[in-house]
Amino acid sequence: MSSFNINRRNFLKSTSALTALSFLGQHGYDLIRSFDNMKVGVIGTGWYGKSDVFRLIQVAEVDVVAISDVDEMMLDHAATMISERQKSKKKPRIYRNYEEMLKQHKFDLILIGTPDHWHALNAISAIQAGAHVYLQKPVSTDVLEGEAILSQARKYNRKVQIGTQRRSTPHLIQAKNDIVEKGLLGKVAHIEVFSYYHMRFRGNPPAEEIPSYFDYDLWCGPAPMRTFDGLPHRRWRAYMEYGNGIMGDMCVHMLDAVRWMLGLGWPSRISSAGGIYVQKESNANITDTQTAIFEYPDLNVLWQHRTWGKAPDPDYPWGFKIYGENGVLKGDVHKYEFVGNDNKVIRGDAVLEKELFPEDVGEKGIEIHAAPATRGHMLDLLSCIETGNKPVADIEEGLISSASCILANVSMDLGRPVKYDHLNRVIVDDLEASKLLQRAYRKGYIHPEKYL
Repeated sequence: MSSFNINRRNFLKSTSALTALSFLGQHGYDLIRSFDNMKVGVIGTGWYGKSDVFRLIQVAEVDVVAISDVDEMMLDHAATMISERQKSKKKPRIYRNYEEMLKQHKFDLILIGTPDHWHALNAISAIQAGAHVYLQKPVSTDVLEGEAILSQARKYNRKVQIGTQRRSTPHLIQAKNDIVEKGLLGKVAHIEVFSYYHMRFRGNPPAEEIPSYFDYDLWCGPAPMRTFDGLPHRRWRAYMEYGNGIMGDMCVHMLDAVRWMLGLGWPSRISSAGGIYVQKESNANITDTQTAIFEYPDLNVLWQHRTWGKAPDPDYPWGFKIYGENGVLKGDVHKYEFVGNDNKVIRGDAVLEKELFPEDVGEKGIEIHAAPATRGHMLDLLSCIETGNKPVADIEEGLISSASCILANVSMDLGRPVKYDHLNRVIVDDLEASKLLQRAYRKGYIHPEKYL
């Protein structure tokens, strides 16, 4: 690990910015941290790969020395954008294959923004190369991949922060502190988490010729190779070959949020049902309708998603509702609202930080409401690298949330509940289900269960 030169300087001058900072003190935005000797690499330079590295650059002066992606056009574009934003103005070296990048450089931190089916191999390679890791959610596409990341992170004593950034979302931190921890809810016995976004791919495109600048074989990696029907960027989430559907994309965020708020660990039992009930015209093979129940002692967490129809509560199309004996706490990425049985209402809104970081406003594709959370997540990781503490979204927490969603899909496919034994890495009394903890890898790739 490099010895970081830590120099701090004030960078905020406006009164309005300082007012905002008084609320966001836990993020430390009053000081830019200088890590002049921290060498950063990026694996996957698509939408969120770029977004993550831009948020890091905003709060820490690091050296992004190399990036990798199988799409050369996207890679070149990302390198130029990074050079324009980072302090050194240096253009990072570019690599099509991330393994070659890891061989050529010694990294302190790797950001991973690849599709889900690459997460485990990317993360384990980065950890074994000596780097700390910022890994997008979910941690893996099967349970044992996630277990292997946890095993390697602990073996090599590397910090791994997962992109379940609700744990660093300012208004949700406020809700946790002021509502949950102060006991305003009373006893909690039911939670609903949900998504009613119409986000499932609706098309059925024909086969296409693979562009020369895109390495589709490497993009597929350990996963099955579907017929190429256009660049899979962002659309890959429509196919179970590369992810875990809306369970793995959207449920993982809100399940993780309520677990964090209430201090919940592994569910004792998981059950799920669903399928493609309405949108049958698409070649997408993820469910358009699904429910799941995550059982805890005296508490159930109920998930539901539909990619059709209207949300039951139009103010909360994706979010959570925590029901306590004294009231209900509603929350999403934009706001929270507590309504007590006595009709007392407490509300809070997302802090967008446009005045602190005006460059956010013009950034293409940015989720501006999530940018403060990602910045806080990055600073939390950097702090933990220094102190040795676990990040707020440590790999073990990311594993629990990710694996729980994966296990919900296993339950749905089998048509029965499952009980996962994390210590022994099996589904209790169910050999058939235990075999589904590991996906088959394509020829030429080795599943990381060997590290368990």
